[in-house]
Amino acid sequence: MTFDYELVGKIGSMALIDREDGIIDYTRVARISRELRPGYIWVTSGATEIGRLDYIQRTGREIAGEHAKTDYAAQGQAILMQTYRQFVDPCYSVRQVLVEHHHFNDEKKSEHIKGLLLRCREQNAIPIVNYNDAVSSEENRRLEIMALAHGKKRVFECVDNDETAARIACLVHAKTLVILTSVDGIYTDPDDSATLVTAISGKDAYELVENIERHKSYCEGASRAGANGAKAKLEYVKDAAAQGTTVYIANAKYTISAVLSGEVPCTKIGIDLR
Repeated sequence: MTFDYELVGKIGSMALIDREDGIIDYTRVARISRELRPGYIWVTSGATEIGRLDYIQRTGREIAGEHAKTDYAAQGQAILMQTYRQFVDPCYSVRQVLVEHHHFNDEKKSEHIKGLLLRCREQNAIPIVNYNDAVSSEENRRLEIMALAHGKKRVFECVDNDETAARIACLVHAKTLVILTSVDGIYTDPDDSATLVTAISGKDAYELVENIERHKSYCEGASRAGANGAKAKLEYVKDAAAQGTTVYIANAKYTISAVLSGEVPCTKIGIDLR
């Protein structure tokens, strides 16, 4: 099977934050950044929370009102990109790519994004992708999603960067999709670490999708308020896995290379994993 990209990876907001000190986890970002190279697309959450923490540190207070998320995201994006650029190998270019839901619901816009990402690979550049919360009003987004839903069988929202990463993996036909989170993977009992599911497989795409659906029934809860949790992750990665992409759901405390090599516990999803 031919793939256009080696790897699409994603890290969640809570995995990027040092909760004890209330700042970005620079050690974790540095470790991830040093592994990034051309042929990798990195989808990163965290701008809004990082912007919030930075604003509080500078002013001693939070922003009040309905536009706080927008303002925090705009402040956090600068810090997030500066941090990745600081630690990525200086031989490589780093390019920020801010996307919104309509980029994945319009064929021409999707092709435009795909072209940008493919050029990054050829131009020795690493795309750092995030949803563009700074310019996306939640109310307008809901109205746009509702409008798109008329006459379409399926609409991609991509507010959750798990979905964004999965759609990009489909768009560029990535060999591997890595979702880094705050737990080791998918569990049949979220309260029992011994029930980690190490593999979800199938002899073909149809059987694989059936097995993913079965495992969704075990998943409840999320790492933070507003997040969609393990069940949503399985739903989002389903298309990518069915097209032949191997998916890893793993803990962000591990290196990408350790996840790919099987050295650490995680959930691996794909067709015929024998």
